[in-house]
This record gives sequence, C-alpha cells and structure tokens, in this order.
Amino acid sequence: MTPPATALPIEVPQAFLGVARSFTDKLWRDRLDGRGAAQALAIVQRHRLPELLARVLAGRGIDIEAVPDFLDPTIRKLLPDPFTVTEMEAAAKRIADAAAKGEKVAIFGDYDVDGATSAALLAWHLRHCGLDPLIHIPDRIFEGYGPNTEAVQSLAAKGATLLVTVDCGTTSIEPLAEAKRLGMSVVVIDHHQCGLDLPEVDALVNPNRPDDLSGLGHLAAVGLVLVTLVAVNRELRQRGFWSSEMPEPDLLGMLHHVALGTVADVAPLIGLNRAFVAKGLIAMRRRDHIGHTALMDVARLNGPPEAWHLGFMLGPRVNAGGRIGRADLGVRLLLEADSVEAARIAAELDRLNNERRVIEQAAEAQAEAEALASIGLEDKLGVIVTASEGWHPGVVGLVASRLKEKFSRPAFAIALEPGGIGTGSGRSIAGVDLGKAVRQAVADGILLKGGGHAMAAGVTLRKEKLAEFRAYLETALAQDVAEARHVNELYIDGAVSARAVTPELATTLNRAGPFGSGNPEPVLALPAHQLVFADEVGQAHLRLRFKAGDGAIVNGIAFRSVGQKLGNALLANRGQQMHVAGSLSVDRYQGAERVQFRVVDVALPDQGPSVIR
Repeated sequence: MTPPATALPIEVPQAFLGVARSFTDKLWRDRLDGRGAAQALAIVQRHRLPELLARVLAGRGIDIEAVPDFLDPTIRKLLPDPFTVTEMEAAAKRIADAAAKGEKVAIFGDYDVDGATSAALLAWHLRHCGLDPLIHIPDRIFEGYGPNTEAVQSLAAKGATLLVTVDCGTTSIEPLAEAKRLGMSVVVIDHHQCGLDLPEVDALVNPNRPDDLSGLGHLAAVGLVLVTLVAVNRELRQRGFWSSEMPEPDLLGMLHHVALGTVADVAPLIGLNRAFVAKGLIAMRRRDHIGHTALMDVARLNGPPEAWHLGFMLGPRVNAGGRIGRADLGVRLLLEADSVEAARIAAELDRLNNERRVIEQAAEAQAEAEALASIGLEDKLGVIVTASEGWHPGVVGLVASRLKEKFSRPAFAIALEPGGIGTGSGRSIAGVDLGKAVRQAVADGILLKGGGHAMAAGVTLRKEKLAEFRAYLETALAQDVAEARHVNELYIDGAVSARAVTPELATTLNRAGPFGSGNPEPVLALPAHQLVFADEVGQAHLRLRFKAGDGAIVNGIAFRSVGQKLGNALLANRGQQMHVAGSLSVDRYQGAERVQFRVVDVALPDQGPSVIR
C-alpha cells in the first residue's frame, strides 16, 4: 500500500525585525525569501560583489548571468532596431522628406516635462537639419491636453506641411483629421494607451498600440522620440543627406533631455530606460548643456545629479510653466543657446514653482479636510473624490497624489469652473486600475472626457455628475481597493548599523541605480537605534539623529513628515529606541560629503508579532 503523500513544509513569512505593523501601518517584509537569499549568495560568489549589493540585485530579480549588464547598462546593447516599432518606417521617411525638402514642420507637444523634453529633442534635430520648426505647447487651462482644432488651423495658416505630435495625439481623432483636411501630413509619436479608434494619420508611432510587437511600451515619449530620430538618421544616411557641411547629429549628446523626461514621467527604469537615464545622468554631470545647467543652478544642485534630483528638483520646475505659467517656458529653456537668457528663464520657472507650492498647499489643506469628513470614523470610503471652485487646475494632480499618499487609497481632486464644468486628476495605488474605471465612466455617460493608465487618470465632468461619479467609483473599485489596502507592505533589502552608513556604502548601492519606478531605491533598516534628536526644518521636514548601541551616530531626514503619521511618531518618541527604515543619500556641502538616512518608516522594537498568520 502506498503511504499517503506528505505535504511539503510551508515557509511561514516572517515580519522583518518583527515589525507586523509600523507607525505608518505597514508590515515590514524581507525582500528576499529563501530562494532570493540563495540567489544573492550565488551573486556574491560569482561576481565578488558586497553582500548588501548582491541582496539588492537579487531582490530585483536580476539573473546571475545578467549582473554585469545590469550594473553597466549600455544603449548599444539595449536599443533594438527602430523599425520593429509599428509604422516607424513611414514616420522616418516622412520626417526625412521634410528635412530633405526644407519643409515647414510643426511640433505639437504636451505641457509636462516629457512633452517639453520630447519637443525640445525633436526641434534640436530639425534645426540641425537646417529647418526652423514651429513649436506649440498647449495652455493647460484654455486648450487642455493634446491637439485641438484651433491650434491645428493656426499651424496650417503659418505654412506647416508636416505636423508631428509628441507625447500626445493617439486619441486626438478630430483635430488630426482637421490637419489632414488642411493638407498637412501628420506623424504621431506617443506612448499613451490607445482608445478603440486610432487617428487616420501618415504614421502613428506608439509602442502601446495593439498591433505593436516592439516591446518598447515602457518608454517615455522622449525616449521614443530618440528612437524615432535614430531611424530618421539612418534614412537620411541612406539618402546621402549627411556631409561635412551637414554632419550627422550626435543623438547620444542629447541624453540630458531623455533622462529628465523619463524620470519626470515616472517611466519604469528597466531595460532601455535604465540605459537612457544612466548615461543621461553622466551627461548632465558634465554641465555642458546651457539649459540644463541653468536649471540645476536655480535648483541649487551643486553635486552630481541623481535620478531623484530629476524627479523632485528639476522636473517640478520645468512642469511649473505648464501648470500655472506659460506652457512653452520649459521647451524654450531646453533650446536656449544664450546662458544669460537661459538663467532668466530658469529663474522664472523657479519663481513659478514657488508660487505653485503655495497654491498647492492651500488646495491640499482644503482637500484633506474634505477627505477626512468623507471618510469618517468608520473608514469605509474606498475612493476619495474632492472638488472645489477655488482650486487651480494646474495643481489638482499634485493634490490627488498627496491625498493618495496620506490616505492610502485612490484619490481624485477636481477643479470646478464657474460654468459648472470640472477638470481633475486621479492617482491610484498598486492593484487598482484607475484608467480602466475612468474610460468606463466615459462610456457610461458619467464623464464628458477621461482617460489615463492604471496609476493616474484625468477627468472632465459636469458638476451635477459629481455624486454619481463618486458612487460609480465606490461600486466599481470597492473590491480592488479593499484587496490592495489589506496588505500594506514595506520591503526591506537589508539591515545595517549606524557605523556602516558611509559614503562608501552609498556608492556601492548606487551601482544598482539609477533608482525610480520599476527599480526601487534600496530600503535599509537600522535595528534598535535611539532617536536622540528630532526637530522641524524647512517645509514640514524633520531633521533627525539616531545612535546605535556602540555609540555611532547617523543623521537622518524625514521629508514632508510633519503632521503625518511618520512625523507624529518621531516627535512623540524622542529618546526611544526604534527600528528605522529608509534609504541612503549623500549630502554635499562646501566640498564635503556626508551620508544621511532618508527615513520612510519607524517602529518600536516590540511593535507587533514576528509571524504573520
């Protein structure tokens, strides 16, 4: 008789350092399970790397054989044949025709950083070819997103024979049909999700269209523009266009633009995007581009830029023009050849960014109060929808993002016009597809317009439809939100002590960068360190100091934590021992380097059981 099968032992997941519920209500989890730990050990043995770096690589699923290429991503190895992208050949030929014939080309971009860098990159290339392109960046409030009929007619009246849209156009059926009626050729270079219908244009270059098999759907628009220009260069080379008088432009010399647009658009830093950003950061460190240098100067970025500088310091300043000022300021800065004028434009963007902060903070405070009232004591609300007639449409996306972060659920912020029309933005949490829900709301007649992707969406609706929109979201997303919020985990890459937090460790871990969406920054834990100092600094930040058992000290910072769960916990537990989770950053001041710990979460050593059941 065959004995009954014996069940294999199940590995019960353990909470890292026993933290089942931190002060921000997170479960700390070791990023590596048993198999991952074995992978890390194999990486150490094969490549002679430090253990912590090997853990970071294993935690991101890097195969042992792929480690060298991951640590040194190269565009040469990762850039595919551009003509694998659907309709790339038609796009390259049409743009090459315009260059060869000296046509008037119009570039229609988006008002965000990806749109600005895309337009600047394409304009730089066309200028190199001897053209003088028209550039149109729409006003966020008066024109909205994407091509519109009036702007298309204006560009045609100025003599444009080719319209190239960048970071927009995929869903602009009527405006692009008008461009064709007016006799213009149209090339769309975009990465946004497609609707049921595609515009009838000469070429639609979008790796996210249903019939595209290129595998480049993760690219930001600016990365896709660069790939397109690789194809254009090849086409013009075959035609004998390049010469000693007209040398082929060095596209890799413009990786500043690609890095900035990719990071600011929160494109996943995987594959070709990682190579673009890694090499783009190296280019930016040379400070040989007038516009980017002016931007770094006004942001007071003195040391070598890292990916997070692009996302949190440079990108918001370029965005500020499109949010509350002149939409074309970002493109003008990136194309400016005069350092004095570039400094003036950068200063204006910096001023607008400061103004944007004030506007955003006022709207954020009002939105938080409205959200708290809606959520109530029972905390049953799955999706937050806030709206006001006093909000600037340029900051609603930022407000929605803050609400999502604070309340750990999808959130919308909607600016209502006096005429009763609201325009807003939504931000989601992992596991909840906001774009799909919004597209269905449009189909159901709840919204006038709407679209987006899983993590972000834009909406336009009538004020009287607000209640119906709220009810629809609660019904459509309740289960997804409940499941997504049930497990709120923080993955830890490893534990270190204060004495190990050195510039050398930061340099070692940065070999796995650049970090961002798709390649998260390593999160480390300081076990049982005493909080010996905590005080407010800047705009709602906390300056911190932690001491290990051996007396070693590490400085820390908790950004935007005052008034939040994290900040409240830190201020209430001065002098206490606590487990601290965060990442490393190098603080450079007057030529000296020191490492600080960017704190993202804390827990008391006895905060929760160690086994999750």
